[in-house]
Amino acid sequence: MTDVNRPGGGLSGWGRVITARPRLALLLTLLFTALAVVAGSGVADRMGSGGWQDPGAESSYAAKALEEHFPASQPNLILLVNSGEATVDTPAVAAEARRLAERLEREQSVEGVVSYWATGAAALRAQDGHEAMITARIAGDETDAAKVFDRIAPEYRGSHGPVKVSFGGPVAVRHDMQELVKEDLLRAELIALPVTLLLLVLVFGSAVAALLPLGVGVVAILGTNAVLRGITEFTDVSVFAQNLTTALGLGLAIDYALFIVRRFREELSRGAEPLTAVGTTLRTAGRTVLFSALTVAVSLAAMLVFPQYFLRSFAYAGIAVVALAAIAALVILPAALVLLGERINAWDLRRALRRRSPGSGVTKDGWARAARLVMRRAPVFAIAATAGLVLLGLPFLSVRFGNADDRQLPASAECRTVQQHIRDGFPGSPGAAVEVLAEGAAAQPSALADYSRRLSELPGVVRVEGPRGAYAQGRLTQEPGPAEAARADGDAAYVTVLREGAAGDAAGQDLVRAVRTEPASFPTSVAGPGAALVDSKAVIADRLPWALGMIAAVTLVLVFLLTGSLLVPVQAVVLNALSLTAMYGAVVWVFQDGHLSGLLGFTSTGDIETTLPVLMFCVAFGLSMDYGVFLLSRIKEEYDRTGDHRSAVVFGLQRTGGLITAAAAILAVVMVAIGASRVTNTKMLGLGIALAVLMDAMVVRSLLVPAVMRLTGRATWWAPGPLRRLHARIGLSEEGTPGGVPAAERPRTVVPSGAE
Repeated sequence: MTDVNRPGGGLSGWGRVITARPRLALLLTLLFTALAVVAGSGVADRMGSGGWQDPGAESSYAAKALEEHFPASQPNLILLVNSGEATVDTPAVAAEARRLAERLEREQSVEGVVSYWATGAAALRAQDGHEAMITARIAGDETDAAKVFDRIAPEYRGSHGPVKVSFGGPVAVRHDMQELVKEDLLRAELIALPVTLLLLVLVFGSAVAALLPLGVGVVAILGTNAVLRGITEFTDVSVFAQNLTTALGLGLAIDYALFIVRRFREELSRGAEPLTAVGTTLRTAGRTVLFSALTVAVSLAAMLVFPQYFLRSFAYAGIAVVALAAIAALVILPAALVLLGERINAWDLRRALRRRSPGSGVTKDGWARAARLVMRRAPVFAIAATAGLVLLGLPFLSVRFGNADDRQLPASAECRTVQQHIRDGFPGSPGAAVEVLAEGAAAQPSALADYSRRLSELPGVVRVEGPRGAYAQGRLTQEPGPAEAARADGDAAYVTVLREGAAGDAAGQDLVRAVRTEPASFPTSVAGPGAALVDSKAVIADRLPWALGMIAAVTLVLVFLLTGSLLVPVQAVVLNALSLTAMYGAVVWVFQDGHLSGLLGFTSTGDIETTLPVLMFCVAFGLSMDYGVFLLSRIKEEYDRTGDHRSAVVFGLQRTGGLITAAAAILAVVMVAIGASRVTNTKMLGLGIALAVLMDAMVVRSLLVPAVMRLTGRATWWAPGPLRRLHARIGLSEEGTPGGVPAAERPRTVVPSGAE
């Protein structure tokens, strides 16, 4: 029997434990999975669907203060009352509407009820006279508000005598979005799992081998749901994070399992005993998996520098699923491989299509030929690939950022229909209003009136409503009354600036900035969708350099520890970033500009939600590094063995090209299944990342990396003496010794003339 303690032939401590008691390891995994199912049950019901705003921004402060002092100013629930053929002022319609409003006022946790029939406010009555609004605020956080909405919505929705009631507002939008996300996620899983299994069978041939990655993925997904359930006890988590959990859980589990199972089968084909093959696999592919998981986790962890819980949720989910996928791959797979041994090739469903036995290298020979071709014409391939990626990314130069709103939902959603009616048929675009909290202004009535008058003169303003009446174009158009008096509470007051247009358009953002710079003799702060967008863009611009710097710095260090080179880490960062250009260009061309909107089934809003490009960068960059690590580890392993740079590059692509392409194709299938969602942002995330991983596998890893490494030659592996010695002490090596022996310090292999 192989001596597992012998250098080069054994396992590390954890590996020895797993392979010594494989059945126990699998039993404990099964127990963990069962507990995770219980712990993670109902996690989606505890998640929120917001989190795009900066909680520390001026707009968030103002919104919270207005909610506390003037709940009617921050309605999150809208009852759109349709009077049919009659008008909303018809006595029977008015009587029924008042009854509904009075009933709503008595509902527990509902406050700030305001209706057109009680106030006569023009902003609450449609211009055609057949619709009007009752607005209210459901108190509490998103979870509490959702429970109240679930309780009261069935009682009010539908026909009530002469009127018909439909629901809109942020609470209704969040409710519909959460329901759609849960339904779409289940559908994506039902699509992705069987298709993934089929692709894995085509990759491995063996049905037994194909089932192993799915097992790892299921453990990672269920474990992450349990982790997220625990996190919801302490902080807000976005429901959208579950989509990332499914996609990364399956994708990374498949990546890691492909790499480990492929290496194990290679060792078996060389005549190694199963235990020895597992030992070699863990010392080589296992180390690479750990390293890859670390690089992906770092990319996702960068989202923690942003204050929006939408982004932070993806960091929580991403880090958890990456860690669990890696742990599962390094616990479940070694145990299963020891028990299976040669039976890993059982149930060969591809036998009739395969001309040679597993490991003979039909496809590998093709990858070797492709690598040699690319390296012979390295300048041509490098320039063409780079120019093509840059060209595909050019549409991103015209990107416009905006808020996520109800138009993410399908046109059939009730709340979207209501919001569209409000946008199209009500004066002054109430959804685009700017709310101004004026602290101490109630004690200065003349100063507040003058301030409201000056605000009404700002470009694009239709009307300003406040405690001192309503102003338009600098003139008082409505004397103060009971409704206006309700806009003051103690020393605080608020005014509403109404304008035409969408909430987050350029004019709306300019108005927010203009209001904030308008002088006042009392402290003011601005709330509203436009203000939230301005603040969100500002905080992302402020934190983005820190996030990018963190990703770049840690990636440079980790790739140096893997390779001992000064140039390879820089190449990895630059080429990874370049691989994302097509994704960004496509996002703008498709989702902002609306191309293919009919085919893909979404409505273009003319902008991109502010946080999505950050999220997509962190996820796609991490996945690109995942593939990059797989390729670089095999190239470095061969270069350390032979000292021949060109043959090492060919060998690395030969051994991993098919694996990376298969992994990218499978992950793309999962992401496309996620992208089939009826929620636009989820569709954008899924389809965008699917494109990014395919471009990375087919263009960057297959063409750019070998071309660039051919151009840099042996200088690729250069590092100053102190760094070489540092790498020799603390670097990572697939041979199980720190740093290995640098190729520069080995006897050089003679390379035929012209090979370099």
